Amino acid sequence: MMMQKWTKAHAAPITIAFLVFDRFSNLCLSNCIEPLRAANDVAYTRLFDWRILTLDGAAAQSSSGIQVLPHDALAAALAEMGRWDYLFVHASYDHLRHDNGATRQALRRAAGRAGTVIGLDAGPWLMAAAGLLNGRRATLHWDMLDSFSEQFLEVEVERARAVRDGPVITCAGAMSAFDLTLDLIAQHAGMATRLDVEDQFMHGNERSPPQDAAARGQGGDPLVRRAVGLMRDHVERPLSLIALAHRLTCQPRTLDRRFRRALGAPPGTVYRHLRLSEARKLLGGTQLSVAEIAVRCGYESPAAMARAMRRRYGRAPTALRRQARTG
Repeated sequence: MMMQKWTKAHAAPITIAFLVFDRFSNLCLSNCIEPLRAANDVAYTRLFDWRILTLDGAAAQSSSGIQVLPHDALAAALAEMGRWDYLFVHASYDHLRHDNGATRQALRRAAGRAGTVIGLDAGPWLMAAAGLLNGRRATLHWDMLDSFSEQFLEVEVERARAVRDGPVITCAGAMSAFDLTLDLIAQHAGMATRLDVEDQFMHGNERSPPQDAAARGQGGDPLVRRAVGLMRDHVERPLSLIALAHRLTCQPRTLDRRFRRALGAPPGTVYRHLRLSEARKLLGGTQLSVAEIAVRCGYESPAAMARAMRRRYGRAPTALRRQARTG
């Protein structure tokens, strides 16, 4: 398993274009956009900028009948922006109706302006028709795998949640899209931001419903996942590293090694991060006093919590509360 980065420096926002086609899956689109929105929220800065596009600039209607107004037509956005870091191609039902010469030409042009092209649900079918997957490994919604493999002999089809082959990523469906987006957040903002986003959606820790290993956060390491769950359950009275390791029936050095590999940080750093994240949520979402929040987040005094918050956020608790309430 590749060593993860706990934090990453933030420069310009990552730019993303979502090209959607009629009868797209609204769940799939939301499972991409909402984690990106949450990442911006927990970071209190614009880590990601995104725009929703259609080929002609008209509203797109989801499979559930919800209309989505795009920011622009694809051609106009290309003329204005020039290039994106990511282009998401999102189609679901009626993908064959969208497969025509105009779509293929537009996709080839747009793909040439993107650092990475990502196909969601039935989007990979349109990408393959445009020649964007020739000689590559790919997946798509599993209901279409057989017909896809028969239609596109030059594509190596895999039954997988997501497949990355060079600058192209293909994704099987809505839940896979959620995990893919979490991976992008970790890649560009670090595992600390991903951990905070997962917490907002009750995803990837022991307090959330069981999931298969490919969908879990914390690098997919079950020991780290259990440890993070214990940390979240013991924010007010933090466990020592020795006590934490004892509950997990492992050695402290084993826990330290696994955390550094899965999250890019030692357990103590992760624990402090979780406590301070909880403190910041309480500052913005409750009327609790700073003293009460300090107690609930395991600090011996409000001054101790204030020092920790200044080190992490560069501001005192009262200033952070004002910022949260004024947006």
